[in-house]
Amino acid sequence: MNQHRPVINRLTQLAVLLVATLGLNACSQSQPEREAYDPEAATGIGSQQLAQSQQFMVSAANPEAVAVGNAVLAKGGSAIDAAIAVQNMLTLVEPQSSGIGGGAFIMYWDANEQQLYTLDAREVAPAAADEDLFIKADGEPERWIDAIVGGRAVGTPGIVKGMQVAHQRWGQLPWADLFNDTIELAEQGFEVSPRLAQLVEMEIHPGLRQLQPAADYFFPEGEPLEAGSLLRNPELAATLRRIANEGAEAFYQGELAEAMVAAVQQSAIAPGRLSLEDLANYQVAWREPVCAGYRSYDVCSMGPPSSGGVTLLQILALLEPIDLAQSAVNSVQPWHYFTQASRLAYADRDRYLADPDFVDVPVDQMLSADYLNQRAELIGANDMGQATAGEFNDYQAGVNYEQPSTTHISIVDAQGNAVSMTSTIEMGFGSAVMVGGFLLNNQLTDFSLNPRDQNGFAANRVEPGKRPRSSMAPVIAFDAEGQLAYVVGSPGGPRIINYVAKSLIGLIDYQLDMQSAINLPNVTNLNGRTTIEQELAPADWEAQLRELGHDVEVRSLNSGLHGIAVTPDGLQGGADPRREGVAAGQ
Repeated sequence: MNQHRPVINRLTQLAVLLVATLGLNACSQSQPEREAYDPEAATGIGSQQLAQSQQFMVSAANPEAVAVGNAVLAKGGSAIDAAIAVQNMLTLVEPQSSGIGGGAFIMYWDANEQQLYTLDAREVAPAAADEDLFIKADGEPERWIDAIVGGRAVGTPGIVKGMQVAHQRWGQLPWADLFNDTIELAEQGFEVSPRLAQLVEMEIHPGLRQLQPAADYFFPEGEPLEAGSLLRNPELAATLRRIANEGAEAFYQGELAEAMVAAVQQSAIAPGRLSLEDLANYQVAWREPVCAGYRSYDVCSMGPPSSGGVTLLQILALLEPIDLAQSAVNSVQPWHYFTQASRLAYADRDRYLADPDFVDVPVDQMLSADYLNQRAELIGANDMGQATAGEFNDYQAGVNYEQPSTTHISIVDAQGNAVSMTSTIEMGFGSAVMVGGFLLNNQLTDFSLNPRDQNGFAANRVEPGKRPRSSMAPVIAFDAEGQLAYVVGSPGGPRIINYVAKSLIGLIDYQLDMQSAINLPNVTNLNGRTTIEQELAPADWEAQLRELGHDVEVRSLNSGLHGIAVTPDGLQGGADPRREGVAAGQ
């Protein structure tokens, strides 16, 4: 894999489709004046203010993490230095979503080289794992809720190696300096956030009370953590101090590696197969970014094993012929077309996308102009119902149960370098296996629990050394002159793709600022029901979508979007008010 490729291999632009062939009323030739956008009126969200700065900016899921990231940038650190410091802090203060026991996809824009790099630090299946990992004695697959608990679900963590490889390439400050603030706060204690306390109290993870030491940490004296209480984690402080002093080798070899393997293999629930050899042999992978034009922008994201980038670009490409901005942003019309494009893209996602080191993923065909033109003709004025995948080859990727407990970090430094990084431990609180003060992932449940279907083996089945499919879709986008324009991403399981696409439509089609684009009501369709965001979607959307044939669900859609826009007036940042993040800079 050539990691020095030019930033943009622009895919062939979609040919302009005739409006008549689509029957889309929204694409008339008239150009009515756009309505002024009022974020509070349109979304019901007005609490988060647009952040502005001149030199650098961080947008992430917790104020403590944003503060340490900005402190690194103020000392002359690079965007990757700041990302490492932010991720370390999130391991402490947002343990339910990500941490050093998980994995990440890292996008890095090198402003000096004018090149975009993508680094795959995703977890991999242990060498002793096989396609029947989650098959019970009766031959049936485990229930997902049972599969997530314990050592069996743990994949080889990749994020520590990913951070070190990225730092060796782009770091400016000493590696050890990026750990100091988190070590200090872990020893002194941090204030438990309302979100962390709520998720512990809700007991969203069935193993959290059952497995030690997680049970004692999150339920001291048998009671759930309280918001505002002081929580110390000296074990994590010791772990991070060791990694700071000795590098990633201290994580993948030696006492800490032995402790992780013991915790997995001796788990009181579902012992797993992680070995010392798995940890010692782990390698990150340099991947080619996937990029395509949308309007006058080039949008780039992660390629496989993430399904996020390809599916996101398909959605945008399918919408390219439609002038969405002819309709008001808070009208139902553009979001109807959005759901139809999403149906088609998710149908392809579910069939074809998996780890490209194990299966032949037809990325070029899926993003080709001819193919997408043909698919776009299926979009009409009414809901199309269940979409089928296009025909490229004869395998099915297989169903997975990816969960929304993830985090996203967007950073732009003073030199114009940028990081868009999405990281996760999968289910909220991962596998509930805790060691060294951090939670280990349950990422192997991102594989298809049932490795077989009517067509044979699923492409996304468990195999030794394989990376599970993901929906993480970190994005870096460029304007018509090739200049850095947007850095954005989100947690949210398979809905990540819709969340990020929504924000890009707000930014590009409706020319909203980053905060207003993030605030837009979430709308998702994973090739099934159309789901609109409870209380935030306009009151008439549900009835109007039903009139168009949609099966509509109204529910909470808890995105965690974090983004930065580069403008002539400086950096503008947004953070999702649905969670606890902030954007800030200097």
